[in-house]
Amino acid sequence: MNQATTLNARPLLWLGAVLGGFWLAWPVGLVVLAYLAASGKLASFRQQAPGQWFNVRSQASRAFGTGFSGSGNQAFDTYRTDTLRRLEEEQAEFVQYLDRLRQARDKAEFDQFMAERGRNRAPVREQDQAA
Repeated sequence: MNQATTLNARPLLWLGAVLGGFWLAWPVGLVVLAYLAASGKLASFRQQAPGQWFNVRSQASRAFGTGFSGSGNQAFDTYRTDTLRRLEEEQAEFVQYLDRLRQARDKAEFDQFMAERGRNRAPVREQDQAA
């Protein structure tokens, strides 16, 4: 077995190569890391470590075609679904509240503008009539 096959069979050796490269000189570590990224070996590290938290979630997402995966506990999944639905409803109500608040503020600013405009024009009209 040659060195490349040994490194491919044991991903921790690649990690050691990267760390050793950074320890010797940071450009060497960057070159090894760039090689791993370009060859796709970084992605294979995830696939070679089943049972890790990041694999479980990504595999479940791919299996169901969504970002949501069940926990296996029906009571918890029901609770989570109800809580997420309630939070979405509260968010929608809050957005509506902000819209009403924005409209009220805009109306108050417009009314103030019109009142000031009316006060500024009133003396001008009286002077025009006197002249």
